[in-house]
Amino acid sequence: MVMNTTRRSVVGGLGAAGLLMPFSAGAQTPAAGAPIRIGEINSYSRMAAFALPYRNAIQMAQDDINAKGGALGRPLEFVFRDDGSTPGDAVRVAEELVTRENVSFIAGTFLSNVGLAVSDFANQRKIMFMATEPLTDALTMAQGNRYTYRLRPSTFMQTKMLVDAVKARGIKRWGIVAPNYEYGQSAAANFKRLMAEATPGFEVVAEQFPALGRIDAGATVGALAQARPDGIFNVTFGADLTQFVREGNTRGLFERRTVVSLLTGEPEYLIPLGEETPEGWIITGYPWEQITDPAHVAFVTGYRAKFNDTPRLGSFLGYVFAYMCRDLIAKAGSVDTEALLKTFAAR
Repeated sequence: MVMNTTRRSVVGGLGAAGLLMPFSAGAQTPAAGAPIRIGEINSYSRMAAFALPYRNAIQMAQDDINAKGGALGRPLEFVFRDDGSTPGDAVRVAEELVTRENVSFIAGTFLSNVGLAVSDFANQRKIMFMATEPLTDALTMAQGNRYTYRLRPSTFMQTKMLVDAVKARGIKRWGIVAPNYEYGQSAAANFKRLMAEATPGFEVVAEQFPALGRIDAGATVGALAQARPDGIFNVTFGADLTQFVREGNTRGLFERRTVVSLLTGEPEYLIPLGEETPEGWIITGYPWEQITDPAHVAFVTGYRAKFNDTPRLGSFLGYVFAYMCRDLIAKAGSVDTEALLKTFAAR
């Protein structure tokens, strides 16, 4: 589902997560015995707005799961490590988790280039890697391997949602702004390919690729405004998004233009915009307040009670991930890598 931004939507979030809530099942007695350890690697310091709610929800789910019998009668234990938002640090901590912490498999990562590095490590070490956040298509396509599975919809899938939502408008002249690393470059390439197929006469009149976390919002907005596109495809997120929106609002960049934007409806990025949230953008995200599925309502209620805060997409993702681990292990009947891979492949 794709929706439009409004300033009132800051409370509820917008867009679609594209994930299923876990079912509640299993024994009701506490787990005992040696824990099943799962290595969780993420950008806890640099991407704290996403990663800390994510870790909170994993720990919340871990407690719930273990109180109900764990997996195979054993408690789950998630071992958290910071990847420093760099491929080198991520591979180093992955090695530590496998050799020193004796984890059954590894998971996590946030940035796409980091996820690709850990995926390559998993392939070399023949250990399963569940990528929970990276969106790059290459993770399970061009650079995919039998040891790597993903949790979230890929960059292509999310970009196609936006193209499908906007193609009927017939807008031909577009500007693009995206962070200059794998995820941003991939999103821009997908958008150009899909829009060219959907809209005769489609052209890109301006492209801006600022370094992640170091956007020069004035220069970026100025370049886009000078090109006078009729539509803007935005891929910035986090602090870069806030600066881009603030500068764009000041200069009137978004007035009388269609803007489609990846990730903007995730509460992590929508809430900080507050009253600066632009009206009418077409976005993807996580509408926690609009989802009425009983399992989701129970999750939101429990999360708010425990942390005195509204859930972020990271919260939802972490909670789902933990229950996926439980259900995967239970169905495999083992933590042996080949058994886990066979179970995933049979889905």
